[in-house]
Amino acid sequence: MSEVHGVPTPVRVMVVDDHPMWRDAVARDLAAAGFEVVATAEDGPQAVRRARAAEPDVLVLDLNLPGLPGVEVCRQVVGAGGGPRVLVLSASGEHADVLEAVKSGATGYLLKSAGAEELIDAVRRTAVGDAVFTPGLAGLVLGEYRRLAAEDGRRTEEESEAPRLTDRETEVLRLVAKGLSYKQIAERLVISHRTVQNHVQNTLGKLQLHNRVELVRYAIERGLDG
Repeated sequence: MSEVHGVPTPVRVMVVDDHPMWRDAVARDLAAAGFEVVATAEDGPQAVRRARAAEPDVLVLDLNLPGLPGVEVCRQVVGAGGGPRVLVLSASGEHADVLEAVKSGATGYLLKSAGAEELIDAVRRTAVGDAVFTPGLAGLVLGEYRRLAAEDGRRTEEESEAPRLTDRETEVLRLVAKGLSYKQIAERLVISHRTVQNHVQNTLGKLQLHNRVELVRYAIERGLDG
């Protein structure tokens, strides 16, 4: 939850899907779970317009949309990092679709076969910055990042001049790269969930990265996931 004058407010969510019954059911489940559903959309162009107007915290996005593909919606809405976090909810488990969604800025990917409780938990975790994937897909994304890192194994001078992180920030980054959630990291380091979030936000700012997925890739490229 975000806060207004110190008072917690519901996470603002937008649901994008071209099937009315599915879209309405997802929106209804999320509203019943305490989220504020601020908008819905049925096609790509509408999704971009409404997301910019409604400013949700989390965009639950289907990939197969008329007018504009979901990955392009994600790319336009996330932009330079000021947009919502994007959780893709798709019927496709194709590896190419998953990787394309992540590259376009999505921080999570859930298959439509997921149950309502799994979706609600995924939206909640996405809102606080966790990278959420249907089991099996997280390994795919990490494996792709390792492959890219191996291809580009040489270190440039630019990389050697990367901003210095504190020991604690490096420690948190290492655990993020291993796939631990913020809650697990907090328990491991005996610090609060909020402190973990602060370390991650500080690290993102120093490294000029936009989300946790990019952070994981950065860590893997530097061998911090071992």
